[in-house]
Amino acid sequence: MELKEKLVSSFLAFENNIDVDSPVHDIRSEAIKQFEKQGFPTKKEEDWKYTSLNAILKHDYSVFPKQENAIEYRDVKKYFLHDIDTYKIIFIDGKYSSHLSQTTHDGMDICLMSTALTKPKYRLIIENYFNKATTNDSLPNLNTAFSSEGAYIHIPKNKLVEKPIQILHFSTGNESAMMLQPRNLVVVDENSHVQIIERHQSLTENPVLTNSVTEIFAGKRAIVDYYKVQNDNKQASLVDNTFIDQKQESLCSVHTFSFGGKLTRNNLNFFQNGERIDSTLKGITIIEDKQHVDHNTLVHHIEPNCESHQDYKGIFGERSTGVFNGKVVVEKEAQKTNAFQANNNILVSDNATINTKPQLEIFADDVKCSHGCTIGQLDESAMFYLRSRGIPEKEARALLMYAFANNVLESVKIPELKARINKLIANKIGVNIGFEL
Repeated sequence: MELKEKLVSSFLAFENNIDVDSPVHDIRSEAIKQFEKQGFPTKKEEDWKYTSLNAILKHDYSVFPKQENAIEYRDVKKYFLHDIDTYKIIFIDGKYSSHLSQTTHDGMDICLMSTALTKPKYRLIIENYFNKATTNDSLPNLNTAFSSEGAYIHIPKNKLVEKPIQILHFSTGNESAMMLQPRNLVVVDENSHVQIIERHQSLTENPVLTNSVTEIFAGKRAIVDYYKVQNDNKQASLVDNTFIDQKQESLCSVHTFSFGGKLTRNNLNFFQNGERIDSTLKGITIIEDKQHVDHNTLVHHIEPNCESHQDYKGIFGERSTGVFNGKVVVEKEAQKTNAFQANNNILVSDNATINTKPQLEIFADDVKCSHGCTIGQLDESAMFYLRSRGIPEKEARALLMYAFANNVLESVKIPELKARINKLIANKIGVNIGFEL
């Protein structure tokens, strides 16, 4: 049985085990109908022209884990940002792990989607926000159909969340192949500020396919800093769908660090529904072997006097493949828009590939918009300069790569996370650098 048919038939079993009176029951039912009609995306679709899912769809994935597999903190401590105190929402094979987590309802809700979907006290938020920012695409629809667990974060008005929030998904390899579909909902009300770190990590070499959806709603003057750390093993694949709805004067940034995994596809969508909004999208990709990372971004400028900044850097070795497909849409009413987009890439192997397509669709006439992309190799004159100062070739190459990625790391607002990413980059390049960017 093909995976599509297996998922459609599995939905019947899933539906029998959930509350038919749930506020999202009808949404789920409509979503599975849409997925059945659409199927998985193929390279015939323009947005998927350079990314094929065929290799990862051939496995016989288990849709529901047969048993829970407990893990100890000491076994996974290295995946946490443990240098500082944080809230933690931890899942193991798609199931919530209470003993690894630290949630709260003290003046705000940092808890579980399953709780929010079943408790009457959360019904108003679910009805007003759940599935309101997603697009009608096949993989978000598939996630919506099976949405039952993930992170639920609601920060009320005028609240500064003093600790970052970590969302971690572990897969233990209990099944020979597993498909996970976490669903996150983040609602940040007026004048509030939150920092969130998300990571998906497989603990074995068994194939894992994660189809994740995150909806983020930023109210007036809200500040949301979201960080995605993607450094999984080479049998793990991730399709990350993130939708951000911003209101007047809000500031939202998403930093994506893609260092590992078999196939990683990041669908990142910003919708600016208000004036004086600032959206920041930044990313660093460093991959090798036959790894594949695809960044597909959209910033939709709807109202005037807004800004967006995109800056993606990629370093590709061996037979790896990178894709960047970035789109900025400026509506006729969105005058005085300032939109910047850049994608710069270094190929450190003759067999590596990068496909990049920055796009601007501008319907307003009083805007500042720019886009550009570069694909090249390390600067030979800079290499010569460093070598002439007695720096070995390996360290010289690392220094140039660090400098290349520097401006992305500069905007990371959590020092401990910045130091962690710095170490991950050094590890990917294969050297120890005696400084931090």
